[in-house]
Amino acid sequence: MKTGTVTGWIWDIKKYAIHDGPGIRTNVFLKGCPLRCIWCCNPESQEFRTEIIVIPQNCARCGRCSDACPLQAIAEDAGRKKRIDLSRCDLCGICVTVCPNGALRLMGRRVSVEDVLREVARDSAFYQRSGGGLTLTGGEPAAQPEFAAELLRRYKTEERGRHAAVETCGFADWTALSRLVEYADLVLFDIKHMDPKRHLELTGAENELILRNARRIAESGRRLVIRFPLVPGINDDEDNVRKTAAFVRGLPGVEELDILPYHRMGEPKYAQLGRVYGCPGIQTSAPEKIESLRAVVEESGLRAKIGG
Repeated sequence: MKTGTVTGWIWDIKKYAIHDGPGIRTNVFLKGCPLRCIWCCNPESQEFRTEIIVIPQNCARCGRCSDACPLQAIAEDAGRKKRIDLSRCDLCGICVTVCPNGALRLMGRRVSVEDVLREVARDSAFYQRSGGGLTLTGGEPAAQPEFAAELLRRYKTEERGRHAAVETCGFADWTALSRLVEYADLVLFDIKHMDPKRHLELTGAENELILRNARRIAESGRRLVIRFPLVPGINDDEDNVRKTAAFVRGLPGVEELDILPYHRMGEPKYAQLGRVYGCPGIQTSAPEKIESLRAVVEESGLRAKIGG
């Protein structure tokens, strides 16, 4: 990378996405998040560093990774599952390159703004035809404000103003978050719980800053859509949903609340990362429960959309 190039941490770039903004999009997933939501479906997004994951179902137990590891950090446990001693592993990636079945992966890499823009520009024709564009998500984009803001600025300049969206948890200093809002056509903003103490228990932080930032974005005139992750037994009681809808209804210019039903697709990732999942056994909400909460939101005068 050239001297002076702005760089940041990402963990994925997803092309041909049809959520997180209008049209066909490229979603750039930044790495690192200040919150630790117990239901988080992307735990690989949380840390500001490269991590290694083990996908047991892909492992052929050929032993190539163990043989290739220069630090002897890979072994099998009593159940013949691969285990990586993270106190010894230096994330060199040799094991990943020798694995024939993709059972080992490095998650997270440092890239330049130019690296990302080259990837995004390849799909420019799809944005033009569909009204799509770039979405920065995470992790938390505002946790890397210099990288995220420069990426958005360059994209809006070089792609001649095509659509840009930012997805945020809102837990960020306003100075950092406002730099992203300046270049975004759409802000997708998560509100997870209205009670500050409960929010602290569920995410590791209170919600005062988050709610204040939501109001600041709304008052800026930028298009803002609030998203509510619906987690059974965690934040899906009618009182919390009603309070969330009332808060959103009071934001100037905000007319929509997206309800994002919980799913379990992220649960296996915790074991792959050697972590413990915070919501074991929780099932997706029943359709009738989701519809009843949609009605609660619509009673407040908002449009309620299921899904993102």
